[in-house]
Amino acid sequence: MRHRITFIAGLAVGYVLGAKAGKERYEQLARAARRIADNPTVQETAGLVGAQVSNAGRTVYTKVSEKLPVTSLRDFLARPTEEEAAAVERTQINGAPLGDGSR
Repeated sequence: MRHRITFIAGLAVGYVLGAKAGKERYEQLARAARRIADNPTVQETAGLVGAQVSNAGRTVYTKVSEKLPVTSLRDFLARPTEEEAAAVERTQINGAPLGDGSR
């Protein structure tokens, strides 16, 4: 709760200071941010960081999939619902053939 109050207070102070600074100051900050974002060095660095994050994601995926094979997730998602399991059980008790749907 304390962090929420601090965050809201920060927003309020930022709003008041921003309103006092005016639109000209906002435009000045926006131009500076655009200049930085359009800088080729910044764009190159952002691309490298993105590639490293992508590689790290693949590494994590590989390590996790070694510990928890995708088939176990697939099996979990493909498990029958309670109704389907009950229907299979009834069919087995009644002696009807399984799978072909004919009697």
